[in-house]
Amino acid sequence: MTNGQNIAASPRTEMPMLRAYRLWFEHTRKCTDGCKGAPKAQDGCEDGRQLWGTYRLARIGKATP
Repeated sequence: MTNGQNIAASPRTEMPMLRAYRLWFEHTRKCTDGCKGAPKAQDGCEDGRQLWGTYRLARIGKATP
Protein backbone atom coordinates (compact mmCIF):
# COMPACT_ATOMS: atom_id res chain seq x y z
CA MET A 1 0.00 0.00 0.00
CA THR A 2 1.10 3.53 -0.60
CA ASN A 3 -0.86 5.12 2.27
CA GLY A 4 -2.44 7.65 -0.06
CA GLN A 5 0.84 8.88 -1.48
CA ASN A 6 1.15 9.37 -5.20
CA ILE A 7 4.14 7.63 -6.68
CA ALA A 8 5.32 9.10 -9.96
CA ALA A 9 5.57 6.46 -12.62
CA SER A 10 8.70 6.60 -14.70
CA PRO A 11 7.97 7.28 -18.35
CA ARG A 12 8.22 4.15 -20.44
CA THR A 13 10.59 4.31 -23.31
CA GLU A 14 9.35 2.77 -26.50
CA MET A 15 11.59 0.33 -28.34
CA PRO A 16 12.79 1.88 -31.63
CA MET A 17 11.39 -1.03 -33.65
CA LEU A 18 7.95 -0.75 -32.06
CA ARG A 19 7.92 3.03 -32.43
CA ALA A 20 8.81 2.78 -36.13
CA TYR A 21 6.08 0.19 -36.71
CA ARG A 22 3.51 2.28 -34.80
CA LEU A 23 4.35 5.37 -36.87
CA TRP A 24 4.01 3.39 -40.12
CA PHE A 25 0.76 1.76 -38.96
CA GLU A 26 -0.78 5.08 -37.92
CA HIS A 27 0.25 6.58 -41.26
CA THR A 28 -1.36 3.78 -43.28
CA ARG A 29 -4.66 4.18 -41.45
CA LYS A 30 -4.89 7.87 -42.37
CA CYS A 31 -3.10 8.04 -45.73
CA THR A 32 -5.23 8.84 -48.76
CA ASP A 33 -2.33 8.75 -51.23
CA GLY A 34 -2.23 5.00 -51.64
CA CYS A 35 -1.19 3.43 -48.34
CA LYS A 36 -4.68 2.82 -47.02
CA GLY A 37 -5.81 -0.56 -48.31
CA ALA A 38 -2.55 -1.36 -50.10
CA PRO A 39 -1.71 -5.07 -49.89
CA LYS A 40 2.03 -4.40 -49.41
CA ALA A 41 3.97 -1.60 -47.76
CA GLN A 42 5.92 -1.17 -51.00
CA ASP A 43 2.67 -0.32 -52.81
CA GLY A 44 2.01 2.74 -50.62
CA CYS A 45 2.95 6.38 -51.03
CA GLU A 46 6.51 7.68 -50.72
CA ASP A 47 6.09 8.64 -47.06
CA GLY A 48 4.66 5.21 -46.27
CA ARG A 49 7.54 3.47 -48.01
CA GLN A 50 10.02 5.61 -46.10
CA LEU A 51 8.35 4.79 -42.77
CA TRP A 52 8.37 1.09 -43.66
CA GLY A 53 12.08 1.31 -44.53
CA THR A 54 12.77 2.92 -41.17
CA TYR A 55 10.90 0.07 -39.47
CA ARG A 56 12.89 -2.56 -41.37
CA LEU A 57 16.18 -0.94 -40.36
CA ALA A 58 15.07 -0.68 -36.73
CA ARG A 59 14.01 -4.33 -36.79
CA ILE A 60 17.55 -5.45 -37.60
CA GLY A 61 19.09 -3.01 -35.12
CA LYS A 62 20.17 -0.25 -37.47
CA ALA A 63 17.80 2.43 -36.25
CA THR A 64 18.34 5.91 -37.58
CA PRO A 65 17.80 8.99 -35.40
